[in-house]
Amino acid sequence: AADELLTAIRKVLSGGKYVSSSLAEKLAWQLETDSDVLPHERLSDREYQVLRLIASGKTTTLIAEELCLSVKTISTYRSRILEKMNLKNNAELTHYAIKNHLVD
Repeated sequence: AADELLTAIRKVLSGGKYVSSSLAEKLAWQLETDSDVLPHERLSDREYQVLRLIASGKTTTLIAEELCLSVKTISTYRSRILEKMNLKNNAELTHYAIKNHLVD
């Protein structure tokens, strides 16, 4: 973190612009040229599975038990899903899933 801060300061002092690697990744996702691809189509199979389970109202604990994974792993999947799809919370995720007919 300290190295990245120094790199950013040097870049800005020399008149340049600095973009962190995490921001660059987010920008790359948003600039993807294939606009026909829906956000949920960019998810891995497991992320898509977790998305559908969350949207169907299951808790993290129930999802973890059903998939034989830890609660922490499910929470990580949830975070990645929200980030990849540019959503803020489970309510937005559920709304998206219903709108796109991803849940019964």
